Amino acid sequence: MSNITFTMIKPDAVANGHIGNILNHITTAGFKIVAMKYLHLSTEKAGEFYGIHRERPFFNDLVSFMTSGPIVAAVLQKDNAVADFRTIIGATDPKKADAGTIRNLYADSIEANAVHGSDSDENAANEASFFFSAFERY
Repeated sequence: MSNITFTMIKPDAVANGHIGNILNHITTAGFKIVAMKYLHLSTEKAGEFYGIHRERPFFNDLVSFMTSGPIVAAVLQKDNAVADFRTIIGATDPKKADAGTIRNLYADSIEANAVHGSDSDENAANEASFFFSAFERY
């Protein structure tokens, strides 16, 4: 079990002015932000990050969406970070997300679902390293 996870506040939530509310939700839930940056993904970097989905029919739409505006990338620290973060963000479909979760409160649709959250300790480490050097974390 790792004590870090990775998140991105996606372009929809950034454009809708939800950065502050989402960060507050995260810190109120007991997570410590140990690295954070505001950036605009290039098509190349978005394609690389989501490379696991390259053969899926939604890949091009996903890359297009993730490059449509700025994002906030962050590494979060807490005991049981991955599982606890998955709980506070809620289901991918905001209509199915539990009341009070980040996606329930701030997401527009399955595609524009406000935040990304790592799905395993291994992916959390890989995703954090994709966006942040060791020098930039903790």
